[in-house]
Amino acid sequence: MSGPVDGDEPGRATGETPGEPDGLQRLWTPHRMAYIRGENKPSDASEGECPFCRIPRTDDDPGHADSLVVRRGELTYAVLNLYPYAPGHLLVCPYRHIADYTQTTDAEAAEMADLTRQAMRTLREVSDAAGFNLGMNQGAIAGAGISAHLHQHVVPRWPGDQNFMPVVGRTKVLPEVLDQTRDLLRRSWVA
Repeated sequence: MSGPVDGDEPGRATGETPGEPDGLQRLWTPHRMAYIRGENKPSDASEGECPFCRIPRTDDDPGHADSLVVRRGELTYAVLNLYPYAPGHLLVCPYRHIADYTQTTDAEAAEMADLTRQAMRTLREVSDAAGFNLGMNQGAIAGAGISAHLHQHVVPRWPGDQNFMPVVGRTKVLPEVLDQTRDLLRRSWVA
């Protein structure tokens, strides 16, 4: 069928249009299809295919768009999540390719904890984050998107940010561009 159906109006459903109008604006995020399809996800636990092993080898030059690394430590690093739940969503990862938190050395665990605290301080400073979700999904069954390489999520939160905004406020939250977030956090990192 081509052209509008009689009575069709933007934002209105007709007998030929599936569903009822909901009044929500749509934020198209086609880049998330790579995540949904599992593209760039390692097919096995080998070090050569793991994104968290490749990320630290990227150039930190501000003009180099591929690097989302915000801070580097001796044993761990902080990187922006390519598929964030909220603006400023960071991952703290060991350089070493390990899957389970129990495999960290004392030094790795301590540096992960320290980078997490620094990330929280920095996000509070630059964005007035009111709270945080911190966590590690250990294993695919627990929700780890890449279970072969340990990573801790640091997700900043604000009142009303993701909770009932689409239902009550008829609004979907638009995060800032990752390059801008990376540059802001690098400049402002609080050690």
